[in-house]
Amino acid sequence: MPLIKADQSLDCKGLACPMPIVKTKKAMDQLEAGQVIEVQATDKGSLADLKGWAKNTGHQYLGTIEEDNVLKHYLRKASPDEIKEQKKYMHVITNEELEKKLVSDEIAIILDVREPAEYAFNRIQGAFSVPLGELENRLYELNPEDSIYVICRTGARSDMACQLLAAKGFKDVHNVEPGMSTWSGPTESN
Repeated sequence: MPLIKADQSLDCKGLACPMPIVKTKKAMDQLEAGQVIEVQATDKGSLADLKGWAKNTGHQYLGTIEEDNVLKHYLRKASPDEIKEQKKYMHVITNEELEKKLVSDEIAIILDVREPAEYAFNRIQGAFSVPLGELENRLYELNPEDSIYVICRTGARSDMACQLLAAKGFKDVHNVEPGMSTWSGPTESN
């Protein structure tokens, strides 16, 4: 493989979602259009997070190389005419509102888009696991007519998942914020 030259390197090792994206966004603001940043991360979820963030903002995700358990993500800064305003999904529900719906049996589907390890250790009972990076290829497992409540750790990955689902014709999709990081309702684990 040819040597990949980055204009800047960003150390996000040891950080979990949403911090690699937060740090990447700040660093990207300092780059010139066309420059490449290498983001070093140990969080396996950072692959899907950075791919989704790049797609949503117009920056170009170039690829990822794994060396010694460190993911090296390469992104190119878009020119001003390529950049999209990062949008948040409009239909949001709080943890507390979701918990009330669980008690009243109003829920159709709870879609957990965290990584498998996150899901295994702590999840809402009955939640369906599809990591964000796999969602587009597994849409066939979901019914576009169902009410779907999407949850992750902080609301960032679930926001991207909601945008993807809505773009693919899903009609009743809600982002759960702030997500599992502050969930106080009943949970289960393996």
